[in-house]
Amino acid sequence: MNLISIPAFQDNYIWVLVDEARRCVIVDPGDANPVLDAIDENGWQPEAILLTHHHNDHVGGVATLCAKYPHLVVYGPKETQDKGATHIVEDGENVLIQGWHFSVFATPGHTLGHVSYFSSPYLFCGDTMFSGGCGRLFEGTPLQMYQSFEKINALPEETLICCAHEYTLANMKFAESILPEDPAIQDYYHKVKELRVKKQNTLPVILKNERKINLFLRTNDIDLIDKINQETSLQQPEERFAWLRSKKDNFR
Repeated sequence: MNLISIPAFQDNYIWVLVDEARRCVIVDPGDANPVLDAIDENGWQPEAILLTHHHNDHVGGVATLCAKYPHLVVYGPKETQDKGATHIVEDGENVLIQGWHFSVFATPGHTLGHVSYFSSPYLFCGDTMFSGGCGRLFEGTPLQMYQSFEKINALPEETLICCAHEYTLANMKFAESILPEDPAIQDYYHKVKELRVKKQNTLPVILKNERKINLFLRTNDIDLIDKINQETSLQQPEERFAWLRSKKDNFR
């Protein structure tokens, strides 16, 4: 099984899983054109689409792809029902596609109905977790996003986080502003800057590394708590998560 990332728009990634028979599953095709080009170039046989949430940069290409490949099954949460989903999925469900097994779990926060798909070692988490950061809270609450992060953090450490945007550089700039002396954050920020200068992808990322450099996974970290205590005293990790999200919302 091969994992392919297809760039779209300014900073999106459309993920594609391809097996030895060139059958493929497409995740969050916001734009059909680069997907169709890749299908033609590589001789792939699209079998299904997985949708994480209803935003147009994740679902905008569904109609075009389904028009060309009418057999496609489109899985997605209820909020994607009017965006082309043919099979509605819910937390705890399992999806089987041509031998691929995907576990579905709810990851609200960015949107209320957001879901993620896990097929070891790959996690397709849409706009929930990014490398070094988390998604904006357009519909959900900080507590919901914190709980979604806890679900992701419970996965095996070798899980590959396949998020949908190339936001790593901005996220690490923020992380460095919060904990400028942290060696793991410093090292990763430097690495990411080098990659982006060369226009190379920073994704996917391994969960065990995210646990070191993603402040939203470090809400019980003593260094972060000490930093927050310089401004306010927050007793619960979900409160510290909300503090971080608020800081990131206003960071430039």
